[in-house]
Amino acid sequence: MQDNSMFYLTALAVLVVFAILLTGIGGFAKGGEFNRRNANRLMRWRIIAQAVAVALMMLLLWLRGR
Repeated sequence: MQDNSMFYLTALAVLVVFAILLTGIGGFAKGGEFNRRNANRLMRWRIIAQAVAVALMMLLLWLRGR
């Protein structure tokens, strides 16, 4: 059961990264005030979320290997 919950948590983390990435790309494509105010913030959040997702993936692989 713990293995399945870790899988779902990892999948959720990947979806969060994807959503942040799409928001950033959409803001960049549209330009304007939203992009000027939020481009760097979105990039920072994406990097943090991506690091969490990779750490969860590594933990999931480690748990499944045991």
